[in-house]
Amino acid sequence: MAWKSALSFTLFLFVFTSSVSEAKSEGQCVWYGQCGTNPLTSKTANCPYNGTAKVLDSAALMTLTAMCPELVMDLMSNDPSGNITTCCDTKQVTDIVAQMAIGMGLLKRCPTCVRNFRMAFCYLTCSPKQSDFMYVKEVKKASDTNKTVITSLDVHITDDFVNGVYSSCKDVAMPSTNEKAMSLMCGPWGSYYCTGQRWFNFMGSTSNGYSPFQINYIYEEGSGSEFTPFNKTIIPCSQAISNDSRSCSCLDCEASCPVPPPLPPLPKPFTIFGLNGMEVVMALLFIVFATAFTVVYICFSCRSRSIDIAVTDQSGAVAGDEPSCFEKLGSNLEDCLERFFTSWGTVCADHPWTVLIVGVLISIGLSVGIIYLRVTTDPVELWAAPNSKSRIEKEYFDKNFEPFYRTEMLIIRPKGFDKVVHQTPNGTEMWGPAYNKTFLAEVFKLQNIITQEVYGKLEDQEVFLEDICFMPLSPVNNNCTIQSVVNFFQNNEDNLNLTGTSTFGLPYTYIDHLDLCFRNPVGMDTTLGIPCLGEYGGPILPFTALGGFLNGSQILGENPPYKDASTLVISLVVNNFYDKEKVEKAKAWEEAFLKFIKDFDHPMMDIAFSAERSIQDELQRESEGDVITILISYCIMFAYIALALGSYTRCSRVLVDSKITLGLGGVLIVLISVSSSIGVYGYAGVPATLIIIEVIPFLVLAVGVDNMFILVQTYQRESRRPAESRSEHIGRVVGQVVPTILLASCSEIACFFLGVLSGMPAVHAFALYAGLALTIDFILQITCFVSLMALDAKRQEENRLDIFCCVKGSNKEGTSPEGPIQKFFKLVYAPMLLSRIARPIVVIVFVGWLFSSIAVLPMIEIGLDQELSMPEDSYLQKYFEYLGKYLSVGPPVYFVLKGGLNFTKFDDQNKVCGTVDCDTNSLAMQVYYAAHRANRTFIAQPASSWIDDYMDWSIYNMDNPGGDVPCCRVKKDGTFCPSGDFESDCDDCNINLMDDGLRPDPESFMQYLPFFLEDVPAETCPKGGHAAYGQAVKIVTTDKNETTVGASYFMTYHTILKTSKDYYEALEWARDISQNISDTLNQGQKEPVYEVFPYSVFYVFYEQYLTMWNDVLKSLGISLVTVFLVSIVLSGLDIASSFVVMATITMILVNLGGLMYWWGISLNAVSLVNLVMAVGISVEFCSHITHAFSLSLEDTRLLRAKDALITMGSSVLSGITFTKFGGILVLAFAHSKIFQVFYFRMYLGIVLFGAAHGLIFLPVLLSFFGPNPNKCRIQKRHWKHIAESFHGSMSLSDEVPEPVFVNVDSDMDTHLVQPEIHPSYGGTNGGTNSATV
Repeated sequence: MAWKSALSFTLFLFVFTSSVSEAKSEGQCVWYGQCGTNPLTSKTANCPYNGTAKVLDSAALMTLTAMCPELVMDLMSNDPSGNITTCCDTKQVTDIVAQMAIGMGLLKRCPTCVRNFRMAFCYLTCSPKQSDFMYVKEVKKASDTNKTVITSLDVHITDDFVNGVYSSCKDVAMPSTNEKAMSLMCGPWGSYYCTGQRWFNFMGSTSNGYSPFQINYIYEEGSGSEFTPFNKTIIPCSQAISNDSRSCSCLDCEASCPVPPPLPPLPKPFTIFGLNGMEVVMALLFIVFATAFTVVYICFSCRSRSIDIAVTDQSGAVAGDEPSCFEKLGSNLEDCLERFFTSWGTVCADHPWTVLIVGVLISIGLSVGIIYLRVTTDPVELWAAPNSKSRIEKEYFDKNFEPFYRTEMLIIRPKGFDKVVHQTPNGTEMWGPAYNKTFLAEVFKLQNIITQEVYGKLEDQEVFLEDICFMPLSPVNNNCTIQSVVNFFQNNEDNLNLTGTSTFGLPYTYIDHLDLCFRNPVGMDTTLGIPCLGEYGGPILPFTALGGFLNGSQILGENPPYKDASTLVISLVVNNFYDKEKVEKAKAWEEAFLKFIKDFDHPMMDIAFSAERSIQDELQRESEGDVITILISYCIMFAYIALALGSYTRCSRVLVDSKITLGLGGVLIVLISVSSSIGVYGYAGVPATLIIIEVIPFLVLAVGVDNMFILVQTYQRESRRPAESRSEHIGRVVGQVVPTILLASCSEIACFFLGVLSGMPAVHAFALYAGLALTIDFILQITCFVSLMALDAKRQEENRLDIFCCVKGSNKEGTSPEGPIQKFFKLVYAPMLLSRIARPIVVIVFVGWLFSSIAVLPMIEIGLDQELSMPEDSYLQKYFEYLGKYLSVGPPVYFVLKGGLNFTKFDDQNKVCGTVDCDTNSLAMQVYYAAHRANRTFIAQPASSWIDDYMDWSIYNMDNPGGDVPCCRVKKDGTFCPSGDFESDCDDCNINLMDDGLRPDPESFMQYLPFFLEDVPAETCPKGGHAAYGQAVKIVTTDKNETTVGASYFMTYHTILKTSKDYYEALEWARDISQNISDTLNQGQKEPVYEVFPYSVFYVFYEQYLTMWNDVLKSLGISLVTVFLVSIVLSGLDIASSFVVMATITMILVNLGGLMYWWGISLNAVSLVNLVMAVGISVEFCSHITHAFSLSLEDTRLLRAKDALITMGSSVLSGITFTKFGGILVLAFAHSKIFQVFYFRMYLGIVLFGAAHGLIFLPVLLSFFGPNPNKCRIQKRHWKHIAESFHGSMSLSDEVPEPVFVNVDSDMDTHLVQPEIHPSYGGTNGGTNSATV
């Protein structure tokens, strides 16, 4: 694998260790040639030699010149004759080329680094003056030749030179692993802990397994030292070696990076005098309003006892003002509706059984469609619109690269263990309890059971993890990718017990091995003889396998405290497929895995776990989990409805006057309307969601019950007129109240149907189902429920018992008094609310409430915490808690470059790559810049770049004559030959390079790119691209049968993301970065041609939050405008009344927003659905009272408001508020947190706030600013009452005389002939003609 091979390079470099002269003689050699095998290392060692340098033959000189040009130039300057003498022979020159090849291959991305790096070993190996800075410390007889060989030597070298070489090379990147080359070259120290001295010490140590003898580097000279420490001029990596060469790129040399453009400053909070600006503004506005309103109110109080702004005397309207055409049109529209519904109600009451049978049959036919219903539980289908940017990008990614891997994860916390004591050369260290050896042994056993014994079944076929897991190095290595601490021991428990002795003489245990692997995940532990690489051949990233070590930080930093880990994380990576049928095996194994881990119990472990299918499974279970709670809630509401509809007069007639059967029938109509709506969309194939099943019954019940109470209570208040049949009586009631029911219902229906404009699937589906359910409910109420009313009225008139209709009850007639709620409204509540003192207080309090809610609206949290969407008893609750508390890595993010870029062109390559000659604003570089600002951009590290690694792979060992074979090889038949295949007869690829010698030419680029993507990393070629890029590049064939690069991606990681805000801000930053890259790629184009977009698995869920406020304002704006327009049409073109309704509903919504802030309800798709529903329910609270106000014939606004409150207030209170209140309280005990937060809290707010505004604020508002009545309507009503006063009952079908307009100055007082107004027309018995304050 790439990482293993890279390690060998670093150790190889030391083979050319300079042999030192046994005796210090100025200008002499310390070695020459090779004499045999070092008995201590079993490697070929150099011969000690203290003579003068020897002439190098021409062939070897050419090789040395190609590898060490600086050394040769230096020697030639000292000997112009051209007789170059060195302390190395031809064999040593050949070996140094081979031995430096791997290291040079890793560092070749940075020419300056290569120059500095080779200088050290070229001079040490061949310098003619070795004795100036080298000394042979120990020699032994070779085991094979019996000749003397060097086994140890000292090298005196300056610290400046060592640090200079290190500084020029320390940033050289390995894009395939997102690591630095130093992670391989610095041995156990890795890139995080490496320094110049540590790097050189490791390369000189025989413990690395490659150095032929021990090299001790001396960095400080003692007094009297005879040595001249080796030192040469170092060129910084930011400078070119010469005028015709190039400096290192920014990606490989931080000093080369230009100063990136500054990020936009963080938005400053709006403050005034150090306080929240919005709160201050709202407070000032409230003070101004309250002061102005109080002053105006007091002024009017002093002028008139009737505090009714713009008092309108109804007699004036009758006496002299001619109605406008607009008013006539509105009045005629109302008359038409009233006549139509009167006839309609009479027909339904005359033929109740026919209506009921037809209605039931149609409803059953519609409801049968439920069997075809498909309930969506896929989170992607629920929250991401099909045409949303994130869904489109996800579809593109999945089609081109296959979906992101399925991940099964365990977060394991040790129980009952203290910290682990570990002895180091620096003293005692305390390691976290996760490193307890006994605990690790048990984790070994658990992991091995899961990976080897747990299996699922699919069609009688056993499915094990190895059948579905991701194997990046297959077919060379067929082990599963498992990110786990125990994989540092290759999943072999025996390796946990290996011990040794450190170089400091201390016991070397499993903790030392882990310490080494944390510093260098691709290193080799030579003490224990095992690698750090996992069993699957790739590195185990400590930040993915450990948890609880960051102590709340979200940035890893340069030296993460891994030793403080308190938890272990096991991640099993499983293949995913675009073809869902191929995923069934994985689902079967995941089901078995979840069953096993749910039943697993261990006294040492506290485990949180999840599988890829977990969320969808739990959402499905949630739909069944709160069925009992919902049923109890509905039963409470049903029981109240059945009892509250009755009007009881005597105890002996309780069962006669009760309306239990009628109430249950009304409730059944509500349920039938819901089932019919679901059935219709079942037929149509429109999928439902859990929100629909949970919310719509509540919504339809709220609307339907209110309408039932209005119909029944109006019928109870209305006395039957002489010669009026029961059917006519019911028809008259229907004609009176159904227009206002139609007004409210049409407003709600239109509001919801227009909600389908929302792009959010959950809101879209809710709007469809709710709109149709309300439509069916309205139709059933004005048909079936009216028929049920007729049957119930007949039963009651015949004195038959409710439910037991065959039994007759008491024949004594009751007095039919007004109900207790209506009495309360008439005698107590209305006078108190509309009193001189209460009205201004109500206005000031509600306006203050409004301003306070506006002040906190911007502070409402956006998002939906994952744990809220799961049942309270779900195992995922614990998983989400541990995920946020312990996890130390963010999700991967892919920057996807769509096809179109011509990678055979040098300029196009430079727009993407990050190596030498690449643009400073290339794709790789822009992600690199973002990673250096991780605290703002949420990008944790630079992106892996396939094009950079391909360039390195293509030239790897190409300039190494006689050395190791290059990475690119081809079989005799022209097919690909793996770099690790030494059995087949293969030739080197004929790669033609560009002039810079660092990348293939256009023809070779496309010819050998497929080879790179197939090549598995090996020791001989660490740059093979199969593991890192096998799925990252899509090669396509054009119409001209030419191959080109289609889509490709560049992967990196986000920083740790914990809150919803972190997630959607990370998405926003990734899109900003991608847009900048796209703009750069398209520079010089007439129109955009190239596109880069970011993709991560969570984007589809969090994209909605980027536009949440826009979606909320759009959805609610559409709803409010719809209510306003429908209200205008169906209220007789009463614009003012419609505006009052819309304004009141807006206040309710704003105050609900305030409730969301104070009660911790976040803004998301669920709360948006509830807000849209709140518009519908608020119409019920407001429209009936407003419509009653507009129909009232009282003289002043104050009296009309009082009349409307008495007439409709009791129905609103009993029909909506009381009905819902009991049912809502039950939701507080639901097991699902989403019910507790978004349904209990928001439903309670909707009902209480709606009732408060509809029954408190709205009457007061109407008493001050209510619209003037329709003059035409008033005149017709007056004449109708006058006619009834003189001629008795008058049918609505009778002609009403046209209004006679009397001179305003006439002495006639029309009040003398004004009859007592019957309540059925909106009046009150015994009403007064003036308002008394």
